[in-house]
Amino acid sequence: MEPAARHRGRIDRRRARHAKPASGTTRVLQSESPALQAMWHVVCSIPRGQVSTYGAIARAAGFPGRARQAGFALRMAPAALRLPWHRVVGAGGRIVFAKSSAAYHEQARRLRAEGVRVSEGRIDPRALIDQA
Repeated sequence: MEPAARHRGRIDRRRARHAKPASGTTRVLQSESPALQAMWHVVCSIPRGQVSTYGAIARAAGFPGRARQAGFALRMAPAALRLPWHRVVGAGGRIVFAKSSAAYHEQARRLRAEGVRVSEGRIDPRALIDQA
């Protein structure tokens, strides 16, 4: 195969990878993913005044070792679900957002409103529960 033909093939593969689906084809929405739905269900079950970790959410949903997927599930959740995202923190009870971010301050504010003690970005260990 001559170099020009190889180059054209590479471009065609890139276009195919980034192309929009043709009309009439169905695309599975991420909200239809059983893994995401399972994680959303677990997050909804965290009671007021209690906090869980991303890792505990993943374990309880049946996906041990997938803490980052739990974070992805919260990021992809439709706003209409009104998930209590603020009740999920990082390992060790730490708020994972940057201290200077609006999300950090919003999460701390919401947790304090529910009676959870937050100090220096860390949650009172008595508020942590393990969903598994």
